[in-house]
Amino acid sequence: MYVLIGGAGVIGMSLAQTLVNLGHTVAVLDVSPNACRYAREQLGVMAFEGSAVNTEMLLEAGIRKADAIAAVLREDALNLAMVTLAKHYGVPQIVVRMRHRDFAEPYRIAGATTVVNAIDLAVSTMANAIEYPQVESMMHFEQGQIEVVKLSIPPSCSVVGYSLAQIAQDSRFPVDSLIIGYQQHQHDKLVIPNGNTVLEAGSTILMVTKPGSIHQAVDFIEGCSP
Repeated sequence: MYVLIGGAGVIGMSLAQTLVNLGHTVAVLDVSPNACRYAREQLGVMAFEGSAVNTEMLLEAGIRKADAIAAVLREDALNLAMVTLAKHYGVPQIVVRMRHRDFAEPYRIAGATTVVNAIDLAVSTMANAIEYPQVESMMHFEQGQIEVVKLSIPPSCSVVGYSLAQIAQDSRFPVDSLIIGYQQHQHDKLVIPNGNTVLEAGSTILMVTKPGSIHQAVDFIEGCSP
């Protein structure tokens, strides 16, 4: 994919590096000559010095052929302008970093396909780390209506040796939770499990659940006897 990133700050640079590592072709646009020089020399990406909301600059950077853009400029108003221009030039995937919640609807009206609330994401991640220290990671979908939790199965866990079918049939396992991924060992590939999959000590699971059921689901997996 060819991806244009508007803004070469910490997030823009980190995103560029990640996308390059994934094999994508990346170009960044920023008004800072130092940032552009760093992007070229240290990240090996194309960098265009100028405003990411300037039509001539966007055309020079190849917005007409872009598969995706990421607007991570310093102000929501600038990001909104970049989203609007990307929509005008037919970019199919438009991702934007939102600073203020008031811009959520304007971003969507302008054509953003994905809006990332940076502040809410950071706060939620930190709160989850405090409340669920045993959870390796947690992702939120549909404005927080769905959570996907990554959880290790410790050797002392009493569900070790039980199949997913047995766990699902236990009345103490939340009915709105489902184990959707299983990694038997740390370096194994993640697989889609079925009812016959047996949880082993040291394995890792991905579990989708409702926010109100996280405590019950995690407590069940970690501590009780099926």
